[in-house]
Amino acid sequence: MEAARRVISSELELFESHFREAVKSRVSLLDRIMQYIVKRKGKQLRPMFVLLSARLGGPVNESTYRAASLVELLHTATLVHDDVVDDSLERRGFFSINALWKNKIAVLVGDYLLSKGLLLSLDNGDFGVLQVLSRAVKMMSEGELLQMEKSRNLNLSEATYYEIIKGKTASLLASACAAGASTTFTDPAAVEKMQLFGEKTGMAFQIKDDLFDYGSSNIGKPTGNDIKEKKLTLPLIYTLNNCDAALRKKLIYIIKNENKKKEKVQFVIDAVTDAGGIRYATEKMFRFRDEALQLLHEFEDSEVRNALEELVRYTTDREF
Repeated sequence: MEAARRVISSELELFESHFREAVKSRVSLLDRIMQYIVKRKGKQLRPMFVLLSARLGGPVNESTYRAASLVELLHTATLVHDDVVDDSLERRGFFSINALWKNKIAVLVGDYLLSKGLLLSLDNGDFGVLQVLSRAVKMMSEGELLQMEKSRNLNLSEATYYEIIKGKTASLLASACAAGASTTFTDPAAVEKMQLFGEKTGMAFQIKDDLFDYGSSNIGKPTGNDIKEKKLTLPLIYTLNNCDAALRKKLIYIIKNENKKKEKVQFVIDAVTDAGGIRYATEKMFRFRDEALQLLHEFEDSEVRNALEELVRYTTDREF
């Protein structure tokens, strides 16, 4: 990912100043929390996709920086709200907002970030970008709620799983690429292609995240966490659909009734591994990655295209 960062190093530096300005508040408590968020920013993957998607069509402009800031504001807002919903006390190895300032403040912080993003676009007339990202927020909410609904009866098809991750993860990355491209490309077909490219990359990204739950690496959340939360992800879905009736019954019982017991969670992880669930999910992840790269390679070869390819490969090769 470092090569990609070098290609847009000056743009990333300018983006960071735009983002710091975008989250400022006159309320001292809120400004203090915003500074905490800015200092503990993540890998900035989504703003990088915005900036590189724009560079693919031409020089980055002020609309591009606003689009990147909007994407990061919306993404951060959803993370803050997710930590409240999941009762998570840690984010990226640091205390979450709700851990330090409690749930009520965390919810309001998420609302503030969301409103700041909307105003950033509205005040500057970036209506097209705002429409694209607002649609993504709707899809993210629908994806999360669909996952919660299906987790209740532990009956989830592979098709429904793809529908969930397309909404809750891929939609934002798709919108990030489309928003960036819309600020420099004049051809709507190119913007649509970049949106589909982002969607395929986002699908691969989420499957990789789900695979982490079955590993042993320190990734900022406990291994087996999805099982404890009764989330059916692709490795487990494949296993439940391809194992014998006795094992299926046992796995479902554990997930429903014994999902807090460490040894039982480990039994599920081992069963998924033995049944080929990890291998199957990995193959699907690489298929989505390759579909994204195929779309990308329809654009002219360039340093920017190579940087985007590196980012796509990072989503599936990363260790955290």
